[in-house]
Amino acid sequence: MKFELFKLNTLIILSVCTAVLIGSCTDIHKKTAPPRLESAGLVRLEPPQYPVFADDINYGGLTQGIRASLTYLKKIPPARKFQFGNDTFNAAYMIRSFEHFLTIIQNKPTPQVLSDIIRTQYLVYQANGKGDAPSAFFTGYYEPQLQGRLQAGGEYKYPVYGRPDDLNSIDLALFSSEFKGKKIYGRYSPDGFIPYFNRNEIENLKVLEKRVVPLAWVKDRIALFFLHIQGSGRIVLKNGDVIHVCYDAQNGRPYRSIGKLLIEQRKITKKAMSMQKIREYLKNHPSEADAILNYNPSYIFFTLQKDGPYGSLGVKLTPGRSIATDRRVCPPAALAFIQTQKPVLDQTGHIQSWTDFSRFALNQDTGGAIKGPGRADLFWGSGHYAEIAAGHLKHPGNIYFLILKPDV
Repeated sequence: MKFELFKLNTLIILSVCTAVLIGSCTDIHKKTAPPRLESAGLVRLEPPQYPVFADDINYGGLTQGIRASLTYLKKIPPARKFQFGNDTFNAAYMIRSFEHFLTIIQNKPTPQVLSDIIRTQYLVYQANGKGDAPSAFFTGYYEPQLQGRLQAGGEYKYPVYGRPDDLNSIDLALFSSEFKGKKIYGRYSPDGFIPYFNRNEIENLKVLEKRVVPLAWVKDRIALFFLHIQGSGRIVLKNGDVIHVCYDAQNGRPYRSIGKLLIEQRKITKKAMSMQKIREYLKNHPSEADAILNYNPSYIFFTLQKDGPYGSLGVKLTPGRSIATDRRVCPPAALAFIQTQKPVLDQTGHIQSWTDFSRFALNQDTGGAIKGPGRADLFWGSGHYAEIAAGHLKHPGNIYFLILKPDV
C-alpha cells in the first residue's frame, strides 16, 4: 500500500515539477557524464570568419584557469565525449588541445600573431543567440563577502544552512526515459514524497531551526539572499578569519527572479535594474521585504570549503576567466573566447562608462538561470569592482569555443 501511494505521489510530482539545480555554483559531487548536447547551438566557422583574438588582460590568470580545466579533464575517463556543434572530441583530445595552447601562449604573442596561429591550428565554433542570431547575452556573478559569527547572538541572527539530512532527490529517468537528466527534490512524509520546505517556511516559520545546525550566522538578511543567488561567498568572522561557503544543494523549488517582479510592479525600471538597485529598494522599503524575497521560493544550502569558490566541475574558479553556460549546449571545461563590455569606474567607485573587451575564458560552471547557447555568466571574483561589474553586466556580445584541429 505504501509503495502504491509512493508511486501515485511521485507521478503527481512528475506532472507539475521537474526541478533543476539553481545557482552559479552547482553540485560538484555529481559523477555522471555531461548531458548530451544540442549540436545546433554551436556553429563551426571558416578561418576567415574568426575574430581577432586579443586578450584585454594580457593573458593574466589564463594559465591558472586552463590548469583548473585540465584538473577536471584528467579525473574523468579519457574516452568521455565532448560535443562542439556537430563535432565530437574525447577528454584525452581536450587535454592535448589545452596542452598545445599552453605552449602557444607561454611567450604572450601579440593578437595578430596569436590570431594567425589559431586560424591554422584550431577549429572555432560560435555560440548562437536567440533565433540563431550570431550574438550572445552576458551577465555576471561574483563572490560576496559577509560579516558573520559561528554562534547566533545580537544582530547576527540569520542562519547560513548546510544541507538538511531529510532533503532527498528522485531521478526521474527511473520512471521514463523522457525525463533523462531530470531530478526532483523533496522529503519523505507519512503521505509519501512531498516538496521540500520553501523560502518562507525556512526563513519566517523557522521549520529548520531544530533540524539543521547552521554553518554560520550573518547580520544582513539581504546580503544572505544575494549569497543564495551567487551560490558561494566568504564569511568574515570576528577574529578576522574567513570561512568559504559554496553551493551544496537546493530545495527543489523553482527559481523566480525578484528583479523581474520589481520591474513588473514598476518599482524599478528595466533600464535601471541591477543587484544594487534591488538592495537599495529593499533597504528603503523594509515592510515589503518579506513579500519580495518570498516571491522566490528557491532556497540554497551550503557546504564549507577551504577556499573557493568552486564551479560545477569541482575546480576553483578563476576571476575574470571562468564562465557559466548551459551544459546542454556548451562543452564543459572547454576553452572559450568572449567579447562583451565591462564597466569603467570613476574615482568614487561608480560606473562612469562601459568599454568593449575580449578575452579567453574557461567554461567551468553552470546555473539554472543560464539557458541556451547564447547565454554566459562571467565570474568577476570578489571585491568592489567585481560586485559592481556582476551587478550591472547585462550586455550583448559573442562566445566562441576553440579546439585543436585533428591534423595538427
